[in-house]
Amino acid sequence: MDDTLLSEQGLPAQGAGRILLIACGALAHEILGLKAANGWGHMDLQCLPAKLHLWPEKIIPAVEAAVAEGRGRYETIFVVYADCGTGGLLQAACVRLGVEMVEGPHCYAFFEGNAAFAARAEDEFDAFYLTDFLVRQFDAFVWKPMGLDRHPELRDMYFGNYRKLVYQAQTNDPGLDARAEDCARRLGLEYERRFTGYGDLAITLQRVAAR
Repeated sequence: MDDTLLSEQGLPAQGAGRILLIACGALAHEILGLKAANGWGHMDLQCLPAKLHLWPEKIIPAVEAAVAEGRGRYETIFVVYADCGTGGLLQAACVRLGVEMVEGPHCYAFFEGNAAFAARAEDEFDAFYLTDFLVRQFDAFVWKPMGLDRHPELRDMYFGNYRKLVYQAQTNDPGLDARAEDCARRLGLEYERRFTGYGDLAITLQRVAAR
């Protein structure tokens, strides 16, 4: 799903009224689900590699290149990233490019709802969050990059100051619930499941689609 342009017919689409969503690959499943459920055939999705989150400084040039490629082919280009560890630099780039982006510090915030997430912040400074995507890709995005597959003794160094793992569930999937609980066990953390659905992501894309 990474770095791929998806239209309803599987072909590049041009013309007035068309919208290009440039998104993190970790959000592909959710965005495609929203497109299908709402009949947003005028929206195309271009996903950038989800692993860019491991190197936030690489997100900005990747977004800049995707915007440049889509310019002139779409009436609207919308960036489906939050700040994502760029320290405000992605927002500044979007302003410079004349495109909008999702509000919020990261996907954990906009899935839960930015206001609701901020309200919990003081009580959950010791929480580690997973989404549906990260539960599915826990080994690839957490366990192995941190070296825990090779050096399990590092677990306490990385997670010793965390108290619980919060699984923000976008869907009701018992299989993912079980996998998320196992992730908490492997990290030595308490487990909490919290159904968020698509949160502010759905609200934001509805607004963009209505244009």
